[in-house]
Amino acid sequence: MAVRAASWAFLGIVFAGVAWAAGPPATTPPADSFPVATDVRLGGDDAATRFVMDLSRKIDLRAFTLADPYRIVLDIPQVTFQLPPKAGEGGRGLIKAFRFGLMMPGGSRMVLDLAKPARIEKAFVVDATADAPARLVLDLAPTDRESFLRKVVLDGKMAGTEQPQRSAPPGDSADKRPLVVLDPGHGGIDTGTKGPNGDMEKDIVLDFAGRLRQQIEKTGKYRVLMTRTDDTFIPLGERVHIARNAGAALFVSIHADSLPKKEGDAQGATVYTLSETATDSEAARLAEQENRADVIAGVDLKDEPDDVAGILLDLAQRETKTFSVQFAHRLVSELKTATRLHKNPLKSAGFKVLRAPDVPSVLVELGYVSNKDDLQSLLSDTWRDRTAATVAQAIDIYFSTHVAGTRAGAN
Repeated sequence: MAVRAASWAFLGIVFAGVAWAAGPPATTPPADSFPVATDVRLGGDDAATRFVMDLSRKIDLRAFTLADPYRIVLDIPQVTFQLPPKAGEGGRGLIKAFRFGLMMPGGSRMVLDLAKPARIEKAFVVDATADAPARLVLDLAPTDRESFLRKVVLDGKMAGTEQPQRSAPPGDSADKRPLVVLDPGHGGIDTGTKGPNGDMEKDIVLDFAGRLRQQIEKTGKYRVLMTRTDDTFIPLGERVHIARNAGAALFVSIHADSLPKKEGDAQGATVYTLSETATDSEAARLAEQENRADVIAGVDLKDEPDDVAGILLDLAQRETKTFSVQFAHRLVSELKTATRLHKNPLKSAGFKVLRAPDVPSVLVELGYVSNKDDLQSLLSDTWRDRTAATVAQAIDIYFSTHVAGTRAGAN
């Protein structure tokens, strides 16, 4: 399911940040040198809302809006967020909720979800004084949808707003070993789902992907590339681009699911392949949830990357779909020896991250952070190592079978 958003644009206020706004620093300074965000508060009502964040020192700021859903985005230099627990989960006045995190090395982002269309009245940062910390201040006032969209479109014509493309690192062209791309889900401002004690999906899957990489490389048979190796946000389309640009032979996206209490309790690992028709309502829900990653991070979705445009041409290549399904079956077969499986462990849905037309791709939900037993496993080093070794074994069996089958077919 594609999520659509209107063009994004700068609404105006860039404070002494011209050099930084052109791009992050060439080298990222040590973590202890970053400004620290220590507190945040909301004031006002539907007629006027103020957002204030306390900082250890003054920073630069860039503010703009996005539509469908209505959002205010604040781009700032990299900040260490030490905000109170559950900051951003609730709102006030024109702001429903907000989230924050790393967007790229050297740059952080805050995304404020709006209750209705609003305009930026003021956006500024004041210096610290003897009695008060530096403060980021955002003042909002209500507006109508037509005015909101008009401003977005008009300002969009005056600013380049495309996300920077991250190319895959150059590989050794002489190395003919198959390339496996591991895709730890979420990252940066997009935390993914959270456990009851604050354990975040983005951290769980990044750690697991690192262990899986070690297990795969230990065989010496394959090259491995990760779409992210740190707490950085990567848009969904770029994850696909990285895999295709690097010439991946297999793409494995790694996630962990969660269910609200009202929807019951589910547990176990699930392996998904791409299909525009979801296997069931749970698969459809999960695909819609995962496909919102770019919206969560405040990314413009009006244009799909060229390399995934037209994917719906019968999934581009039937062979790719066949190989994806074959690997999914193999993975489920191996996983049942290492961990709990969902009652329906093989499913399909319209995940954007699986839409490379020429790279066999699966999405693995390792378990449910909303389930006590699953979460205990997901946080266990022993479980992570054992399960990573099992996934690596499934990859090895898949390639052995795939290569053998190809050679047999050629004779």
